[in-house]
Amino acid sequence: MQPTLAEPAARAGRREWIGLAVLALPTLLVSLDMSVLFLALPHLSVDLGAGSAQQLWILDIYGFLVAGFLVTMGTVGDRIGRRRLLLIGASAFTVASLVAAYSVNAEMLIAARAVLGIAGATLMPSTLALISNMFPDPRQRAVGIAVWMSCFMVGTAIGPVVGGVLLAFFWWGAVFLLAVPVMAVLLLAGPLLLPEYRDPGAGRLDLASVALSLAAILPIVYGLKELAKDGWHTVPVVAVVVGAAIGFAFVARQRALADPLLDLRLLAHRSAGPALGIMMIGGVLMAGTFLYIPLYLQLVEGLTPLRAGMWLAVPAIAMIASTQLAPRLAQRYRPVHVITVGLVIGTAGALLLTQVGGPGGLAPLIVGFGLACVGIAPAAALGTDLVVGSAPKEKAGSAASVSETSNEFGIALGLAALGSLGAAVYGSRVVVPAEVPAELAGAARESLNGAVLAARELDGVVAGELLGNAHAAFTGALNIVGGVGAAGFAVLAVLAATLLRRA
Repeated sequence: MQPTLAEPAARAGRREWIGLAVLALPTLLVSLDMSVLFLALPHLSVDLGAGSAQQLWILDIYGFLVAGFLVTMGTVGDRIGRRRLLLIGASAFTVASLVAAYSVNAEMLIAARAVLGIAGATLMPSTLALISNMFPDPRQRAVGIAVWMSCFMVGTAIGPVVGGVLLAFFWWGAVFLLAVPVMAVLLLAGPLLLPEYRDPGAGRLDLASVALSLAAILPIVYGLKELAKDGWHTVPVVAVVVGAAIGFAFVARQRALADPLLDLRLLAHRSAGPALGIMMIGGVLMAGTFLYIPLYLQLVEGLTPLRAGMWLAVPAIAMIASTQLAPRLAQRYRPVHVITVGLVIGTAGALLLTQVGGPGGLAPLIVGFGLACVGIAPAAALGTDLVVGSAPKEKAGSAASVSETSNEFGIALGLAALGSLGAAVYGSRVVVPAEVPAELAGAARESLNGAVLAARELDGVVAGELLGNAHAAFTGALNIVGGVGAAGFAVLAVLAATLLRRA
């Protein structure tokens, strides 16, 4: 029964807020593991003798399996108990992290990363669903989800920074050992601070639905990632189409089952469906834009990875502040107004990215990206609260998994769509001097990184001309992506104001 005005929801106390801090740690860690390997990959590849295909699997297998198992694990948590699943996942994450840190070959590390992905999929929906149980008061729940969302966003943003710091003092395995003390705290404190909750009316897990879910999600995520890396090719396009077709079969089965793996009625709520759509499209815009920011900092401005990471900490801090402020503003103003104003701010930030020039454009880049981060944060924090808060208590795990899956799809689609757009703009605009040998010219036309590597093989005058042209073409691509982002944010602002007006 929902609390009424005469029966206000119970307010959380000290135990619940300490429990929130315990839940924040694995959330930060799981998202951090998405990007922490970017700097460690060259080191571990040399030590383990990993080829190019193995390097891609080391990077990608974790994200593939996190995305693939989110829906399943959210529902499993509803059935067997969210705290129980969380602790099982933390145990598996700890063991897999140790195996990854001390891997002796590439195959061993790929297998360990696969287990980390499955374990990570148990942690994300479990932590979010437990927050909904621990904070029945809507205002406190909104603050709790904002803290959770801050950890999720910041973990992804600071991954390269953490990796750079660890590699400055330790060997590559240290990026995996970081998980051990965090999970130890969760395993020790979780049984004391976190409540247990499961759906008392849940039926048996439908294994056919689990198989269909994986067969739909994994090809789509794989295809989108490959399109982001290599552009439009037959295999990734076919993978997306096949995944989408299986997805329709999955939806049809869920509608026919009395006790489905994913209760599609969760999406029928007047706020949940629009909020999911806005969060996914917001993920598309932010992921596609973020793809260009580190490249600009390192390859145009010439910053080291660590210095680039420190500059990226500025928008990350702005995002944390905006995420924490959003639920407090939503207590004074309607959530739709807070989300809409945020998206307008994001529009202004993306527009500023259209003004970034060649070297020396650091200020508009950081300010513009910072405003975009500030603008998307209310939609992410309050949108997640709308999705999870609209679900019955017994379905909170399923709602959390749907929210996270939406985010994963948005990120993958953003990298593919805006990554391909930027690559096309760069390729059409870059001018390669006639003196550049054919093999180097081909690499320079493919990407800015290829142009930088080619310039190292050339004499000073030709190298300088090539780099100048490549920088101009890349910043032109960044400007176009910024313009698309601005248009997207503006459309989202209108949609939010229209579709969430009753939230």
